[in-house]
Parts: sequence; structure tokens; C-alpha cells
Amino acid sequence: MPVTNRIADYAADMKAWRRHLHQHPELGFDTVETAAFVAARLREFGVDELHEGIAKNGLVAIIRGQGDGPTIGLRADMDALPIVEETGAAHASRTTGKMHACGHDGHTTMLLGAARYLAETRNFAGSVALIFQPAEEDGGGGQVMVAEGILERFNIAQVYALHTVPGLPLGHFFTNPGALMAADDTFHITIKGRGAHAAYPEEGIDPIPVAMQMVGAIYNLRSRVLAGLDNTVISVTQVHAGSADNIIPDTAFVGGTFRTLSPETRRKLAEMLPELVANCAASFGATAELAFIPGYPITYNNAEKTAFAVDIARRIAGHDNVDDAIPPEMGVEDFSYLLEQRPGAYLFLGQGDGPGLHHPKFDFNDEAAPIGASFFAQLVEAAQPAAR
Repeated sequence: MPVTNRIADYAADMKAWRRHLHQHPELGFDTVETAAFVAARLREFGVDELHEGIAKNGLVAIIRGQGDGPTIGLRADMDALPIVEETGAAHASRTTGKMHACGHDGHTTMLLGAARYLAETRNFAGSVALIFQPAEEDGGGGQVMVAEGILERFNIAQVYALHTVPGLPLGHFFTNPGALMAADDTFHITIKGRGAHAAYPEEGIDPIPVAMQMVGAIYNLRSRVLAGLDNTVISVTQVHAGSADNIIPDTAFVGGTFRTLSPETRRKLAEMLPELVANCAASFGATAELAFIPGYPITYNNAEKTAFAVDIARRIAGHDNVDDAIPPEMGVEDFSYLLEQRPGAYLFLGQGDGPGLHHPKFDFNDEAAPIGASFFAQLVEAAQPAAR
């Protein structure tokens, strides 16, 4: 079963919706116009319930099917990125410095297409909860929606999401059971020494060699503390110190990130870093303050739900056009907060050749929208079949 015929009929409308959203990008939680546009479409479709103002500008729409049954959750992210668009497209962003460079305009459109079909046909049991989320790129809107109780409030039993990816064949699906994307944690270290004239270093405590030693020690965690097969990335991304050639500064700053695919490794690094920082600074007579900032958790696909989603993807794309064993990647995704609380799956959908995500020349391929909408719709109908 390829793209659902009725959803294919919506292709022109979906293209128009997507290009409108692309022209009006909004950042983070401030998705006021985007949410209003989504709400207007959902009311036109005749959803049974529309709940607005969740996580500031998020929405949850409920469509009831035939008879009693569980509720399945489908999620799309709505926010854009602070990038100056360079596509030159007629539908390019009208707001300088903001653009949909990650396809969230397309994700929102795919879920709207599925919403229209499901509200029209209602060929499923129970209910579907359509989750339109702000602040995926920055702010953890998924975490906020979970914290505000959407899963319990709407009795959501399982959750699914898609992300389109350029450079992968149009209409092909990619995922895996288990860890699909990494957790990210940030560290900020302020090293406190004692300033002095550069000609008389013995009168001070130079924080710069402390920072250099600390950077090496942090990188050694990967090569000498973790197992060789442990998929972890450690990146020191900031080192700042000093303001003049002849002054030893009082302080230095080191910052970076840990990307992990194992909860045990994540805990281990978080536990080891404070001692490493303190001991390294003390060995030079300096002190250091560490701020460890937990980020998005691991995007972990439930094996059973992933197998189910893969089966639906194969009905649409064909068996050979779905890869269910891709290696995990070290990027992050705040759908992980929903997957921590409910079983479900996250899949990538190829959108063909073109500039990569977060590139100023990226644009969503409108031909992917009916494919994603069909995936969502057929997923609901198969997960919660209506009585015959």
C-alpha cells in the first residue's frame, strides 16, 4: 500500500500550507503565528478537541475514532532556526534572520495532512492525539509538554514522530530499535588563578596551563576511561583566557559537550568530571568551578513499536526502501522526553538530494509531505483498527 490515495488528493493544499509556514518562521517557544495557523486548519478539519497554550504555544488536538480504545500520539515540531535564508525561493522566509532550515515546516504539514484524513475517515478505534510542539531546536519544548502532563491528561499510550533528511532517497525510511540519537550534556568550567605581570609569572597562578592540562585530561576520559567500543563523543568547544600579551589573567574558561548513547556512560562521565576538574586545578594551586548542565536524553526507540512502525513504512515505501538497522548518530532530539515516558519510535524519512539540515539553502521537499502524512495515518489505522 503506497501513499494513501485520499492524502495524495491533499498534495496541493499541503504544499500551500508548508510554503506559508516557511514564509513565516518563528523561534523556540514563540510560535504564535504558527500555532494560530495550525489551530485554524485543525478547526476546519473538525477535530473533536483542540487544546492550545501548552508549553506556551504548543497544541494537542484529539480526533476520536470508532468506539472505545487507547490513544496514540503523533508529534510534529513547529519551530525554526536563527539563520539568514539563502534559498532564493519565491516562498522564502519573510523574516530576516529566521528560517525553517530543519524541515519543521514540513513536519507540521505532514501531521496536518494526517489530521485532515483521520478526521474525515475515522477508520480507527479509540483516539489519536496530534501533538504540535514548539522549541525543539532550543528550549526542550518536548520536555515542557511532558512536564505539563500531556501524556497523562490525554491518556496517550504510545508515541511516534518523523524527521525528514536531505541526502537520503525520497520516500525511503530509516531507523533502528534502541538508541537512535545521543544524549547531550554540557560542561562549563571557570578556572580561578591569580593574575600577574607576564614577566613575573612566579607571582601569580597562571590559569592557562591549568586549562590546557584540563582539556587533555577531559579528552583522555574517552581514550583511557571508557571502553573502546563505547559510542561516545567528547568535544571541548570553548577555551577563553586573557586580554593582553603581557598579562597573566586571573581566570580561564573551558566549555564543551558529552554525547553518549548509554545511560551508564552518561552517569559515569557526570560523576567523574567534578573530581577531574578539582584535582587538575589543585595540582597547579588554582581552583575551579564546574557547571554541569544535563541536556536532552537518549532518543531510545522501543523495539516492539519500532518493528511495528517499520512494517507500516514498508507498506508505503516497499520492503527494500526501509532500513531498520541504521547506526545511531550523535545528534540529539527532544522527542526523547516523550520516548522516556511512553513506548514508541522515531524514524527518518528521506527527502532526496539537496543542502543539509541547518544550511541556509535548505528547503523541505514538498513531495515528501504526502508520504509522511500517509505513514502517520496508516500507523494509526493499523495500531488501533476499527471493528469490522
